[in-house]
This record gives sequence, C-alpha cells and structure tokens, in this order.
Amino acid sequence: MQKLISCVPNFSEGRDDSVITAITAEIETVEGVKLLDVDPGHATNRTVVTFVGEPEAVIEVAVRTISVGRDLIDMAGHSGEHPRFGATDVCPLVPVAGVTMEETVEYARRLAQRLGDELGLTIYCYENAATSPERRNLAVVREGEYEGLAAKLEDPSWQPDFGPATFNPKSGATAVGARDFLVAYNVNLNTTSKRRANSVAFDVRERGRPKRTGDPIVGDLVYDENGEKVYIPGSLKAVKGIGWFIEEYGICQISMNLTNISITPIYVAFDEVARKADARGIRATGSELVGLIPLTAMLEAGRHYLRKQRRSTGVSDAELIKIAVKSMGLDELGPFDPKQKIIEYAIDDRDDRLGDMSVKEFTEETASESVAPGGGSVAAAIGAFGAALATMVANLSSHKRGWDSRWEEFSDWADKGKTCHAELLSLIDRDTDAFNGMMAAFGLPRGTEEELAVREEAIQAATRGAIEVPLRVMEVALDSMDVIEAMAEHGNPASVSDAGVGAFCARSAVMGAYLNVQINVGDLVDRDAAAGYLDRGASIQQEAVQREARILEIVQGKLDS
Repeated sequence: MQKLISCVPNFSEGRDDSVITAITAEIETVEGVKLLDVDPGHATNRTVVTFVGEPEAVIEVAVRTISVGRDLIDMAGHSGEHPRFGATDVCPLVPVAGVTMEETVEYARRLAQRLGDELGLTIYCYENAATSPERRNLAVVREGEYEGLAAKLEDPSWQPDFGPATFNPKSGATAVGARDFLVAYNVNLNTTSKRRANSVAFDVRERGRPKRTGDPIVGDLVYDENGEKVYIPGSLKAVKGIGWFIEEYGICQISMNLTNISITPIYVAFDEVARKADARGIRATGSELVGLIPLTAMLEAGRHYLRKQRRSTGVSDAELIKIAVKSMGLDELGPFDPKQKIIEYAIDDRDDRLGDMSVKEFTEETASESVAPGGGSVAAAIGAFGAALATMVANLSSHKRGWDSRWEEFSDWADKGKTCHAELLSLIDRDTDAFNGMMAAFGLPRGTEEELAVREEAIQAATRGAIEVPLRVMEVALDSMDVIEAMAEHGNPASVSDAGVGAFCARSAVMGAYLNVQINVGDLVDRDAAAGYLDRGASIQQEAVQREARILEIVQGKLDS
C-alpha cells in the first residue's frame, strides 16, 4: 500500500490573496504531492491549506510553504478572531494510508526539527507528537497567544522543542503535531426542528448534554465542585456534534466532526444517529461528507453493510463504495463522486495504467512494437485472472441457495482471493515500471568515473527491482492457489471448472514470472543474491506445479462423478 500522509498548515493570513497564492504555489514544486483544499477566512484572518502525498515529499512541501509564510507574514500587525501565536500557527500531519500514528509522530518531529534548524522558527510539538503530556493539548501550548509569547519563552518550563527560545515578533511560534484524520460528516433528518435535531446530536456526541435537576430540558443545570457544568456523556467516542437547520435543503442535519475514525468509523456514526433519531420519531434519510475521506474508511463501511445483509464482502472496491454510498445515503443531497471525495482517488493523476485498460486495449498494447508491457506484465495479468476466478466461485458459493449458514466461510475466502487479484493487478504496472527503470538506468551518462559509478549503482538497484517484482508475482499467484484449491474442493459444484481454469492461470503466472526472474539475474553483480533469487523462484515454481496437479485431480474427480 502506498504511504500517504496529509498536512494541514494554518497560516495567519486570510485576507491578502497574493500572500496565500505565493504560499500555495510552493505545493506544485514537489512531485508526488497534491493540493486538496485552500480555505481562507476573512474574519479569522487565517487560511487552512490541505495537501497530501508520500511522507518525505509532504515534509519537503511543508518546509517550503512555511518558509514563504515566514517571509511574507508579519505577526506584529496581525489581528483575527481565531487564537494564534505564529505566522504558521499550527501544522499537523495526519496519517491517511499505509502509515501508522507512530510513524506519523516521527515524521512530525523530523519536520519540527527542520523548521527549527533550517528556518530558525520557534517550534512546539503537540497532540501525538508532544514531547511531554503537558504539551499535548494545543490550547495549552498556544495559551497567551502571540501577545503572551515573549513572556512564555522566558519561562524555563516553556522552552521550545526545536529552534530558538527567543521571541521573534515577525514569525512568532509554530505548533507542529500529529493527529488522527478528522472527517466532517453530516446526517440528514426528516425534520425541520433544530431543537429536536440538537437533541439527537446531544444523544450521540461524546460530550453529551448538560445535566439538569428534574426536567431534562428546563431543569436547573448541575455544576461540579469547581463550578463547571456537569455533562451526561453521549454514546459515541471521538465525536463532536450539533444540530442545525439547512435553509438550502429545507432539512435539519446532525453536523459532526469524527475526530478519530478508527474509534468511531463513519458507518457507526450514521447507524447510531439513525437509531437515536428513530427513538425520537425522526428518520435519518441520508448523509453528507464534507471534504475528503480515506479509501479504507469507505471500504470498511461497504463491508459493514454487506455483513448486515449476510453477503460476501470479497467484492470489488467499486462495489463496496457503491454499497456504502447507498446505505448511508451519501448521494441524497448531490452526486457522490469517488474521484473527488476519496483521498487516494483524488490524488491519483496517472492515466496510463495498464491495469486500467480494457482486455482489448491491453492485448493490443502488448502486441504493439513497444517492448513493454512484456512477459512479466502478462504473467501478472494471467495470475490476476486466476485469483479472480477463485474469488468468483467464493462469492457464488456465499450466495448459493441452501448454503446461507456458510456465507461467512465463503466471504472470508472471497476476501483472500480479492487481496491476491488486486495485488496482481498492481503488479502488471509495477513490472513495466521496473523495466522502464532498467532502461532509465542504462541511459544515465557515463562520461566520468563518478558518472560511471552512479550509473552502475542505479543499474544494480533497477535490476533488483526487475527481479523482485516478478518474484512477487510468483508469491502472490502461489498464495491464490490456497483459495483456488478450497473452492475446487468445497465451493459451488457448478463452478468447479472455473476453479480448474484458475489453477491453470496461477501455475502459468508462476512459471512465466520465473522466466523474468531468470533473465534478469544475469545482470546482477552480486552472484550470491542472484543464486538466492533463483533458488526461491525454483522452489515456488515446483510448489505451484504440485498444487496445480492436486487441484486438477479434485476438479476432474468432481467432473467424473
């Protein structure tokens, strides 16, 4: 899975378009990073920028944009309604895909150190990146704001984590953090009563509602020994919410911030709002996603609703997203376009993928004068077909009349098959990319000793890639034979021939990919490594041939019975 993080710097400028443009222009200077949103606020005099990409590229863009902000924003004359203490006030990093929070913390601290060392900024780390529990809460770190920063820096307990401990009146200080992905999500209700919508919001949001004596609506508020209101917690953790009336649509909504979708996923929020609304005689008619959401969150939602229907979850990502959209009514107020609403799709600007071609287009491209795609990509495609056939048998078996009690068994097999064919599809392009990498390495200049050394190092690295990709095709195709064999033996008998074809495909993928391993090890200088690759490939090939024979014996036995 591609590693993706998002960065959400908040700049203390929301009125001067030229400054905002200069800052955001830096995002286009680094490959692999995409600008998702620019949200300036006049009253707050603050602009929230969101961009996403691979971690190292995102860190580089953050340094560049914050450098421009440092040069163009003067905090000495800044005013606005939002709390702030620096030209770049806060800069959180957020894990999106393929990255843990622990890794994101390390990226955030690396960014913080660069901002301190390279830009000379005063940096505090907050949230998950905090260096002490006292600094975790942003409000505490920013307490006193810009006007109190000079005095704060004189306090030994508030020395910055990185950068100078002296007050810079122009740039102030910046808080760098690592936090969970926040999803802005609204659930539509069939009521125009804001008060009743608020009641539902209080039922579900983590903070809940103020506790009262006697009547829960007009009774006296209850206070604790510190004079603070006492609250009755709501049913959902990591959720903030309020009810409001939307004039444009003539309905009320529960407007929520899901501050940690690993604690409360979007589907849990929808189902719970629907349940609490129903208890008050109100119906949740649909919902609205504000901004973007990670792909995994939508896939989890699709699987959840399929499980509720006791149906297989081993279907395509497109089908899972469709089920999620329809189940939560995400298209009630307007079309839900996955390419605009799902982060991974929104940043995917490649339009030359072999795996996205039709069968006809892929075949004709293979037959053309171009040397790629070649045998490695075709082997991956054959393997993908084999794994897909096994997945099909599992899905058909899960839905077979009379086998309802076994739907989960076959759903699990379908999930495993889908994992295999999805990776094999990605390996179609990875094999061609590996070949192109080899050609690029061979094309490097070799006029000097230094250039020759750089070229040789690049060739060896590219060669390893050109070996390891087909070797991975072999491994995944062999893994798919677990599903193929299970479906041949236990799946829908009417589809046993499909399992047999899947076995042929898997074995062919293994043997075809091994030819690519063999031809590429010849360019590897490290002969011990070359021997290791060949031994591993030969072992996989031998096992695949044996597995094919066993599967075909099962298939033929059922066909003869």
